[in-house]
Amino acid sequence: MNFKDMAEQNETWIIEQRRYFHAHPELSFEEKNTTQAIGKRLEEMGLTPHFYPDYNGLWAMIEGGKSTPDSKTVALRADIDALPIEEHTALPFCSQNPGVMHACGHDCHIAMLLGGIRMLMSQKENLKGNIKIIFQAAEESCHGAEYYVKHGFLDDVDAIYGTHIWGDLDAPYMNFETGPRMASCDNFRIEVEGISAHGSTPHQGVDAILTAAHIITEIQAIVSRMNDPLNPLVVTVGKITGGQRFNILADKVIMEGTTRTHSPEMRKKTEPLLRKIVENTADSMGAKATLTFEYFPAPIINDHEDLVQIARNAATKMYGSDALNPFPKMMISEDFAYFMEKVPAVFGLVGSQNKELGFTAKNHNDHYTVDESVLKRGAAMYAQFAYDFLEEKSK
Repeated sequence: MNFKDMAEQNETWIIEQRRYFHAHPELSFEEKNTTQAIGKRLEEMGLTPHFYPDYNGLWAMIEGGKSTPDSKTVALRADIDALPIEEHTALPFCSQNPGVMHACGHDCHIAMLLGGIRMLMSQKENLKGNIKIIFQAAEESCHGAEYYVKHGFLDDVDAIYGTHIWGDLDAPYMNFETGPRMASCDNFRIEVEGISAHGSTPHQGVDAILTAAHIITEIQAIVSRMNDPLNPLVVTVGKITGGQRFNILADKVIMEGTTRTHSPEMRKKTEPLLRKIVENTADSMGAKATLTFEYFPAPIINDHEDLVQIARNAATKMYGSDALNPFPKMMISEDFAYFMEKVPAVFGLVGSQNKELGFTAKNHNDHYTVDESVLKRGAAMYAQFAYDFLEEKSK
């Protein structure tokens, strides 16, 4: 089954969906109206949407006409939340919610998956298995996907497919590659406790700011001396607060930061290394430091070659051998990783940059928008991947 022609026929509808959801963005954990609007569209297609009593987002199941008890179930995922950004695109369908914008492209994900579902429903009787769909809330929180995993969404799923529209990848190219694609994202907080004193008598106190400065410097040794230089690793302190007045030694400093890596092994080592340096550096200064470390998404690693190949073949059978473009791995993160930790998965990119048409802003920018001609490709990929997976894996 080739979904290219069907995507062309549905292009206007897909673009209409993107523009509607772009105009009505909602923040993470607040996607109530978005959830209901998606549910209505699924009902119009003949599907039964399943909602959660205490969480936004929804799922549905397409039961294939040729499925058997031995058939496989493949899941398709799109995230639905927006960002706390004031939009400055001047689009005729720009955000109607002040201070909220689909600056990451999740409006496109919703539209592409809805388009893919529409095409799959037209071929429902030919499907050799089942297709489970998830419209996921709160991706921008870094752990929105975790809820669905804990509440059993993947219990009957054999594999899952996800994709992201991307402002650094030229339209109309797509990217599906094996190996690391995005990094983990774990966050930390360091609280340094000193003793306040007059700035003219520093020997009578313990300077929390000086201690914090040493900690910031020392923790970079994790990257430069404790990590294999061939493995990307970031340890960043992005926020620091402390001090009361220009002539008083600070008795408290709070730092917040993030660690990112592609290596699951180094990810496990980072927290104990960070804790040891933080505590020992503070102790050497006569201060006390406490580390709080929170684990968020793991790295996005396409380590199932068979799924990557199904995706690549789907792209090339529809759009030719030049449909795919290489793209470097990145240090950003994606909570699709929670799904990847539980079942075989593949994650790819759909390019949205078109310099000739002026689409050059990147994701999370207040001017970010996309070359809408790629939406039909993203929709076709959802459908073609699911169809081909079931053809290859179901009995």
